[in-house]
Amino acid sequence: MRGPLIGPGPENGAILREMSTPRPDKKKRCAWSGTDPSYVAYHDEEWGVPVHDDRILFEFLILEGAQAGLSWSTILRKRDTYRRAFDRFDPRKVARYDERKVSALLTDAGIVRNRAKIESAIKNAKAFLEVQAEFGSFDAYQWRFVDGRPIQNRWRAIREVPARSAESDALSKDLKSRGFSFVGSTIMYAHMQAVGMVNDHLVDCFRQPQVAKLGRPKRSAER
Repeated sequence: MRGPLIGPGPENGAILREMSTPRPDKKKRCAWSGTDPSYVAYHDEEWGVPVHDDRILFEFLILEGAQAGLSWSTILRKRDTYRRAFDRFDPRKVARYDERKVSALLTDAGIVRNRAKIESAIKNAKAFLEVQAEFGSFDAYQWRFVDGRPIQNRWRAIREVPARSAESDALSKDLKSRGFSFVGSTIMYAHMQAVGMVNDHLVDCFRQPQVAKLGRPKRSAER
């Protein structure tokens, strides 16, 4: 494995090649952020920042399922449309979607028009509500898999960043047992990166220490 999934995961397992792209602002970033303004903004403002809002956690869960087999840039461009199409990712509303709503979504060019992914979003919304009922919040459930604290890694190169971990394996297995779909370990590791359960910014990225300050370290994986 030569590179990580960048969450919610480009190409559903695609390998990012290590590269160096100069930036006018001179800030050193993780190379995967490239030069596209939307990617740079996502890297600088969201990736790795701990998320504890259930609606946002549900949003990433659905977007990751939609992304499977596609590039994350495709999903990022469609994100605003997804928010509109899926009632701003309100799991209570999505859980009530019926066949008529599915048919309407399948005609919406602003999202990924894949029946299995759309039906998975509805299924996951129902399972999401069940988790909330059991644990009080999805946040409380999900963050148990890292003992409530972000894992702080100190990778020096993209090729060192894993595509999955023991924590993502455990989260994936438990989600599947609760009826979730499109939640394989690789997808869930990308999810964990995206919502700040793990800090995988490289050590020479300006965001690494900034993100590290947002949560107490669980352990270091320096190489």
